[in-house]
Amino acid sequence: NTPLAGRLKLAAQLIDAGLGARIFYVAHGNFDTHASQGPAHANLLAQLSGAVTAFFKDVAARGHRDRVLVMTFSEFGRRAKENGSKGTDHGSAAPMLLVGGKIKAGAVGEHPSLSKLEMGNLKHHTDFRQVYAAILDKWLGVASKDVLGGEYKHVDIFKS
Repeated sequence: NTPLAGRLKLAAQLIDAGLGARIFYVAHGNFDTHASQGPAHANLLAQLSGAVTAFFKDVAARGHRDRVLVMTFSEFGRRAKENGSKGTDHGSAAPMLLVGGKIKAGAVGEHPSLSKLEMGNLKHHTDFRQVYAAILDKWLGVASKDVLGGEYKHVDIFKS
């Protein structure tokens, strides 16, 4: 029972209505925390987890398990080191989460090192455009090169 869950419920209803839309975008904001971050991030992540879980169970129960792919992303990551306000500042690497009946389970790439930082930032292992390219080419059937302005090696995210 959160605003994100409500938006995802509406998306599930629209998917089930068969209107032909291929992409739905919903936002879950307020991750831009720089102070007292621990409780705030824990709450935001719990809301995200609960809402995506409820959404996917809902679309699966409606028979759309293998037709839906959920992708989370952020426009910024977080720094590894805590700042003076018990938070973290903007960083360069951030996780993406994918959920769907045709998505392989498990992590892609290596966990970033907390001791080998680049100017205080985590070094990302996978360029987000590799994920986008895989989804565009293999899921949506759209030429990723035209959208991304270049060619990117696909990450192995789909079940065979």
